[in-house]
Amino acid sequence: MNQKPRLIASDLEGVFIPEVWINVAEKTGVPDLRLTTRDIKDYNQLMEHRMAILKKEGISLSDIQAVIRTIEPLPGATDFLKWVRRESQIIILSDTFYEFAGPFMQKLDYPALFCHTLITDTKDMITGYRLRINDSKKKAVEGFTHAGFSVIAMGDSYNDTAMLAEADTGILFHAPDNVKKDFPQFECIDDFITLKDRIALLCERSMKC
Repeated sequence: MNQKPRLIASDLEGVFIPEVWINVAEKTGVPDLRLTTRDIKDYNQLMEHRMAILKKEGISLSDIQAVIRTIEPLPGATDFLKWVRRESQIIILSDTFYEFAGPFMQKLDYPALFCHTLITDTKDMITGYRLRINDSKKKAVEGFTHAGFSVIAMGDSYNDTAMLAEADTGILFHAPDNVKKDFPQFECIDDFITLKDRIALLCERSMKC
């Protein structure tokens, strides 16, 4: 029996690394920067909120990058990624920005990453952003499906739910209670050991993915 090859599509923040903006809020002492896609469903609204605060507080891209360099992957994340990249293919679909991602990618051994781009002025202040494409996570999973893959998607926030719905299997991983409550149709997993076992079963490890 012929089977489609498996591909795993995953969010980044909240799954493999801590939330960047929460760490920026703690380091800068600006609590309004703690809001994430776990709190605000509209990504553009969330980014407008963030940029207004950055401008008001005088927080530059370099200031944020300095915080990012101090952030370590979540416990178990690097080992899980090493395992899953031996067993299958994984692509990180994130609403972060390439200007943020360098230190994370190095610590995670450079998995493939699709994300967005920031716009800055001559004073290193963030003035805007360019999305690769609207609904990028969902459309990426659509593309993988059309390319002949069976997709396992996982994420933790409201902005991940469209790609989870588009995938053959959608998993909420490390998701907060409000997201779990609003999307009860998705399987919920909270630790890498259980996630590994679930993916191994889906991939039928004896045959490889």
